[in-house]
Amino acid sequence: MAAGHEGSDTPQQIQCDVRRDVAVPPARGAHLQASQSGCSVAGGLRQPESNQRTVRPITISIKSRIAIDGSIRDVWAYICDVGRWPEWAPTVLECWVRGGGPLEPGSWVEQRARDLGRTHPRSEQVTAVEAPRSVAFAGTMGTSAARWGMELEPAGERQTDTMMWIEVDLAGIMRAAPGLFRGSIQRVSNREMAAIKAAVEADTRRGAES
Repeated sequence: MAAGHEGSDTPQQIQCDVRRDVAVPPARGAHLQASQSGCSVAGGLRQPESNQRTVRPITISIKSRIAIDGSIRDVWAYICDVGRWPEWAPTVLECWVRGGGPLEPGSWVEQRARDLGRTHPRSEQVTAVEAPRSVAFAGTMGTSAARWGMELEPAGERQTDTMMWIEVDLAGIMRAAPGLFRGSIQRVSNREMAAIKAAVEADTRRGAES
């Protein structure tokens, strides 16, 4: 997903769209899937024939990219250090891998998060890892199933093109204003990318000085 924007200092919005998929009658589906890992996000309760309605999923998708002055392994190490996620993710207060160990498909990332004025636990499952180039997760955003990931590409000897992508299957009140939520998610993603860039480059400078 990454493409070259060498020398860019601010996150670049790459794609921002709303997708309304083909209608799926509820009677045919047992449940919606949050990701390839098979996390169930909604039960498939069958309604009486007279009450069945066609559900049209609405998925928003955004991508944000930034060039970071640091090697791909430096950026990868920072992103995979979940204990440092609170440095760049504004809603994460504390973060750890369940049971310890590295990020790998099937492992769970646990968080103590704060949003909408409340503190609560939150979990995300790792769905794919291709070190040191990409990692993906599945979880929730509010009441909506969500997926997100990071993709890295070397851009020269000491620079890394870094991409964050996010997909959200809108549910509940979020379906009423997809454009509003899409714009909000894009702005947060851009700020997160800028924070990741600042942290990695600060670490790189400290390493060069020591």
